[in-house]
Amino acid sequence: MSGETPVAGDFWSPLRTATRSRIGLGRAGDALPTNEVLALRGAHAVARDAVHLPWDAEAIEAGLGARGLEVLHVHSAAADRAEYLRRPDLGRRPETLEHLPAPEAGTHDVVLVLADGLSARAQDQHGVALTAALVDALHGAGLSVGPVVLADQARVGIGDHVGQRLGATAVVVVIGERPGLSVADSLGLYLTHHPRVGRRDSERNCISNVHPPDGLTYERAAQVLTALVLGARQLGESGVRLKDVAEAVDSGQAEADAALL
Repeated sequence: MSGETPVAGDFWSPLRTATRSRIGLGRAGDALPTNEVLALRGAHAVARDAVHLPWDAEAIEAGLGARGLEVLHVHSAAADRAEYLRRPDLGRRPETLEHLPAPEAGTHDVVLVLADGLSARAQDQHGVALTAALVDALHGAGLSVGPVVLADQARVGIGDHVGQRLGATAVVVVIGERPGLSVADSLGLYLTHHPRVGRRDSERNCISNVHPPDGLTYERAAQVLTALVLGARQLGESGVRLKDVAEAVDSGQAEADAALL
């Protein structure tokens, strides 16, 4: 477009390989070049779709079932997406758990909860493969894994209800993270040791930015999570007193130390 100032490729190109941030965009007068304005609008549209479009829970369940995993379902107290976005508190609690089994406490070492969160797209693209990697890593560390729970219109706090109901020693909520203008398909993992209704966010550990190939890989996320689960069992709690010190070992498992701050 006439009048647009070209971007100095020799200077900015090496820097762009180290970040997905928008840097060195150039100018057209006192505004951005047309192609950058269109790219920004496109990224904004993708982010909005990630928040508003429903996830394909049937495909996710089929993928998990093909890997031999038992799947259960819960729905939050939010009736629909509009209410979910307006009322975060409703997304943190289930509509009902009466249809779920209520085994003795400690029946499962870990229960995984897959929640759509703020990016259904992230679950559609990464949920099944990440869950498979998590299960493999946890089993490799000698930990039992309960049924996988798909939670619709859900936020992290719903895991406290589900984990307590299912008698889990630890619950891990795998949730679609809030999309940005550079990443709209990222998953976050939230670990809570001894889940119970009323747990605070400071009592959880988070692993974020899981979206290969540009973000954390499934295998690395599984390794770090397994280390945190083992560390929480050693320390007797998750949260701010538990630090991630995961290291790979020859056996392919992960070992963790529960370090006190």
